[in-house]
Amino acid sequence: MSKINKNNISNSTKDIIQEYIYVLLGAAVIAFGFNAFLFPNQVASGGVSGISTILNGLFGWNAGIVQYAFNIPLFIAGVFVLGKNFGLKSFVGTLALPFFVIVFANIGALTTNALLAALFGGIIVGLGIGFVFKGNASTGGTDLLAQIITKYTGLTLGTSVLLIDGIIAISAALVFDLEKGLYALIGLFVTTKTIDIVQLGFSQSKMVYIISNRQDEIRDAIYADIDRGVTKVPAFGGYTGEERLMLMVVVYQSEFTKLKQIIKTVDPAAFVIVSDAYEVLGEGFKRV
Repeated sequence: MSKINKNNISNSTKDIIQEYIYVLLGAAVIAFGFNAFLFPNQVASGGVSGISTILNGLFGWNAGIVQYAFNIPLFIAGVFVLGKNFGLKSFVGTLALPFFVIVFANIGALTTNALLAALFGGIIVGLGIGFVFKGNASTGGTDLLAQIITKYTGLTLGTSVLLIDGIIAISAALVFDLEKGLYALIGLFVTTKTIDIVQLGFSQSKMVYIISNRQDEIRDAIYADIDRGVTKVPAFGGYTGEERLMLMVVVYQSEFTKLKQIIKTVDPAAFVIVSDAYEVLGEGFKRV
């Protein structure tokens, strides 16, 4: 076996081990946030964990056992309905989360303020879910149910998830009180945003599109003053149908003000589109 093949196998093994670490670490973090913030304050912010919170409030059932009772059948149903494409890591995540919920069951509430619980519980759970996603896995539960609903109803996956979590939040409001239902929605929102941050990171760069009659001057000024590469993109006017070139440049947040000054100085009439670039790989930025 060649040295290159051995290195590829070694790197592949390291990647697989790293992914399993992400899955197990993520499951542990989710369980901690659930037991330390959400569960003791009856904040049922979606998913099987939210269902377990509601059923505990109604019948006193152990949250970890309830999550096992939902996650395992849902995983099996997902395999039969959606195919065997979930993989071993998702199965590990499905089993690991209820396990850690049981392990951390006696950790105790770190706050009795439901709003703080929704905020910090949402952040920690979102952090954990983000880790699991970075391991290319899931913790099963209502995500699988949403995919099944999507397959048989034609609803988008986002709509299916929103439908399920909405029902859980409404159920929390009915079982506990309206405020707890509202706190559940806050926790769900914070969790979603935290997952995005873990997956995409904080936006440190801007991608800027520039349409100008003085594009060469703007390009030269960017080279001279910011030392960033510029890409010319063919574009067509929607009204005139005329072809013209559009400049695309990616800069750090700290360089963006300087770029605006350059554009304003060279061509105040330029049309500029700015968007966040969450990850930029290549020379001058992060290496691949």
